[in-house]
Amino acid sequence: MNFKNFPMVSKVVFGRGCFDQLNEIIEPKRQNERAPFIYFIDDVFEHNSNLISRISLRYEDYIIFISSKEEPKTTQVDALVDDIILKTKALPSGIIGIGGGTVMDLAKAVSVMLTNNGLSEEYQGWDLLKTPGVYHVGVPTISGTGAEVSRTAILSGSKLKLGLNSDFTPFDQVILDPELTNGVEKNQWFYTGMDCFIHCVESLNGNFINTFSKTYGQMAYALCQDVFLKDQTIEENQDQLMMASWHGGMSIAYSQVGVAHAMSYGLSFVLGIKHGIGNCIVFNHLEEFYPKDVVIFKNMMKKHKITLPTDICKSLSSKQLNTMIDVALSLTPLWENAIGKNWKTVITRTKLEKLYLKM
Repeated sequence: MNFKNFPMVSKVVFGRGCFDQLNEIIEPKRQNERAPFIYFIDDVFEHNSNLISRISLRYEDYIIFISSKEEPKTTQVDALVDDIILKTKALPSGIIGIGGGTVMDLAKAVSVMLTNNGLSEEYQGWDLLKTPGVYHVGVPTISGTGAEVSRTAILSGSKLKLGLNSDFTPFDQVILDPELTNGVEKNQWFYTGMDCFIHCVESLNGNFINTFSKTYGQMAYALCQDVFLKDQTIEENQDQLMMASWHGGMSIAYSQVGVAHAMSYGLSFVLGIKHGIGNCIVFNHLEEFYPKDVVIFKNMMKKHKITLPTDICKSLSSKQLNTMIDVALSLTPLWENAIGKNWKTVITRTKLEKLYLKM
């Protein structure tokens, strides 16, 4: 029997204020004066002098501000790669992603596409990348996606939404500074935190679960309940949710996600719905698959006065609905984890259509 031999982030620093160590951490990785560090930064920080002033640009280093209003796309990755090659004339010393899941997934994807020929859409799937990427660093500014620790860079292509899943994708360095999550809007905080909670639910209830995954998943699951059901200080919530995101990402790295993620990919591909809220919209209707945890989820929504959008699929054309179903059905590993090898006898097009039309 072959066991999964997967890579982990080789270096990580955690602590309130540890972002200030970024410059000294990356400087030894500088190749030469003409090989810049390129910073992908969420554009919400474009006029945030407190964060930008803490970044030390040297030589040819520069910043690209990234909008996180839309999910990352393969075309966006390809355009960024082309621009970097034209501007730098050589490989950069590294890519540093500072932001949420969108920015970190783009940083991971660009880092590997700088060293692998072709278009990023050609590498959507499992273990298709053949060459290590350039040095890349992840700095999350919101907690929950697990993008900082996963081997996946999730992208929407012309035909489907699917990650670049590779041993070369994980960050070489991660900086976990809970202070960077100050000011996150409440609904976004909730939706992204629920992405972590749902990671844990799907991992812990899946067929691929093992003691390695379970250990991380149980820790993250408990931390999410503390954050979203207990009355704690802001600092406690920030610290705990950042670690829940890390542990939840580790849990699915050695197992897999399930029904909510498979269906939310369809929502995102067709309607452009962001990943976190998409997971919440789907999970709210999955009592059949995760009865105990959907009750907990609804209690979390009630405590934080969260109201989810409704009737989002009501006016879909037949073509749109079928595309949504096609995207969901293409994610075989997720269904095998959630249902088993016989998942196609349970998850039919009719069943998915009925579920989508509830949303």
